[in-house]
Amino acid sequence: MRFSFDKAACQNIRRALRREWLLTNGLGDYASSSILCCNARKYHGLLTVNTPFGRHVLLSTMEESISGGDKEFAISTRRHCGGIAPFGHKYQEGFTLDGWPVFTYRVGDAKVTREAILMEGASALLLRYTIRCRSDLPPLPLTLRLKPLLAYRNFHKLTHANPDLDATTKVLGNGFTLTPYPGLPPLWVQAQANCSFTPSPVWYRDVEYSREEERGYECVEDLFMPGILEIPLTCAEDVYLCVSTSSRKDPEKLWKAEAARIEARRVPGERIIDTLTEAGRQFPITTPSGNPAIIAGYHWFDAWGRDTLIALPGLTFYSGRTELGLSLLKRIGDNLHNGLVPNMFGEGGDDAYNSADAALWYAFAVQCYLKRHPDGLAWVKENAWNAIKSIIKGYRGSPGMDIYIDERGLLHAGTATTQLTWMDAQVNGRPVTPRGGCPVELNALWYNTLAFAEYLARKFKEKPPATGEQLQALRNAFGDYFWVPRGNGYLGDVWSNGILDKTIRPNQILAVSLPYPVLDEELRTFVVECVCNNLLTPYGLRTLSPDNPAYKGRYEGAPEVRDAAYHQGTVWPWLLGHYGDAFLHVTYDFNGAARALLDKILPLFTDHLGDGGLGTISEIFDGSPPHRSHGCIAQAWSVAECIRLLTNIREKAPQVYEEWEQRLAHLLAHPVSGDTAGVCRASFTPASGE
Repeated sequence: MRFSFDKAACQNIRRALRREWLLTNGLGDYASSSILCCNARKYHGLLTVNTPFGRHVLLSTMEESISGGDKEFAISTRRHCGGIAPFGHKYQEGFTLDGWPVFTYRVGDAKVTREAILMEGASALLLRYTIRCRSDLPPLPLTLRLKPLLAYRNFHKLTHANPDLDATTKVLGNGFTLTPYPGLPPLWVQAQANCSFTPSPVWYRDVEYSREEERGYECVEDLFMPGILEIPLTCAEDVYLCVSTSSRKDPEKLWKAEAARIEARRVPGERIIDTLTEAGRQFPITTPSGNPAIIAGYHWFDAWGRDTLIALPGLTFYSGRTELGLSLLKRIGDNLHNGLVPNMFGEGGDDAYNSADAALWYAFAVQCYLKRHPDGLAWVKENAWNAIKSIIKGYRGSPGMDIYIDERGLLHAGTATTQLTWMDAQVNGRPVTPRGGCPVELNALWYNTLAFAEYLARKFKEKPPATGEQLQALRNAFGDYFWVPRGNGYLGDVWSNGILDKTIRPNQILAVSLPYPVLDEELRTFVVECVCNNLLTPYGLRTLSPDNPAYKGRYEGAPEVRDAAYHQGTVWPWLLGHYGDAFLHVTYDFNGAARALLDKILPLFTDHLGDGGLGTISEIFDGSPPHRSHGCIAQAWSVAECIRLLTNIREKAPQVYEEWEQRLAHLLAHPVSGDTAGVCRASFTPASGE
């Protein structure tokens, strides 16, 4: 999908700083900024590298200018505490993201572009600068002047001018190299064209990040400029630059190879699922220790067990990356401890086992594999069956953290002061949504795991971990514990010490959505109706009904204020996958239900993909209209579950889906907006209607 912003959109600085692009390379490295190439977050940077001790922003940005005669024009922009400087945004004519970002400027009679690509599998940023002049004017000698601004710090932190930085540079024939701090990678800046580098170390003070200020964090830092790179420019040749952690020759050749690789990935007749599948490429990585992993979200999340297993089906089995999915399942299965999956994978083997539900998503991921590959039972028997049995044995053996099976077979986890489920926000060390006891979704997942294990045992001619009678007893107990007969009825959220928390939350949807639903069939429709009427929005499911006095409709303010709203009404797109499964399971009119659901969530794709993280899906949204996006600009399980949802609808209701694609393509090509300062035009090839 191609995203294009005109001059008016770029001149609206406030809005432009909220539109962000992201490039990744499969190693956990990334390049990211706003459509102005003006950093608005401490996490923004042109080269952020994933090291064994965390991701580090090496190259924050460039100060760039074009000079000719006695004039110099800036084509870069930063925010400082005193305002904006330099004023490159004033010359910006537009921004396009179509495989990689392209920034266009008008400087006098010349058109200047900057393009950026992050090399696949290498910690290297490639830049291409072009200038095109009027053919009726005599050529004027021009110079591209580049001043790299280095941060060289952990991406969660900020840096300030300090004497510890080693400003020594080694001048090369086509650039320079330096190693600012021991233990961090060196930086090589090398140009294709003839250039000159003049060492002139200086600190740029008080660079400000507006999005960090909004989020209540420290937002000002100093950046180090080691010297000035000057490159002659002509209107007939392009300038190529490589910024890397190692020496690389011929930036032009590297650029052309990477551009060809990206172009070869384009899908003829691109659909929205293709756009999401491409976005899904950003999350699977190979860690510095050589292991496969899934980054939970950009910019600031790491690889987490729960997020990995929820995102895994959509990012792999539903996206044509089956081998990756199987390698991840194998790695996770090999790292069980007392039946638990690490909630946090550590590089040095220091995995954190502090989640009660992560392991239960393992069975669902295997089920998704078999759904996409019905001939995969042999792989499951060889590689996943023992892991599933170990998970069941571990939970039955009480692995700690107050995780145990109660007298009626239901799964208990945690206390009033621990957070072991996905609703894990805390304020001042206290859970915002205490869920110690028997959470509804954990028991839905527990039943699904046991029922799936019973199915596999029959296939493999082994004794099942749970008999049919035991499974029926568990279903009976579940209904007794969780069913709330109020109105048409729904499921409460947590059973604890003989008391049911009757709060209306989205967790109950898993009792209907999973392949083996624990809830009796005649009650499932009522759960879906409750969730639809109270929690469904165009961007996902609310985490709390607006009728609840504790409901928070806005996710904003200081960190503790935002944490208090994180699961108290905030909308999560990843829940759409399971809502869709449940909604389509209980309907008698599949085509009508699919059409209604697709129409409901249309704004997620028409409005959101071009606002926020371009071409991807954010972590969360406000619970109340207009449902502004927040959190990570690119969230693995948000993208993955939308891929899974749309794929399932496309396969079961193809005509309905094709009509929806046609409508979506039209809306993207003809956007309607009240923003008088410019409209994004996002487009992809309309569906054929075949």
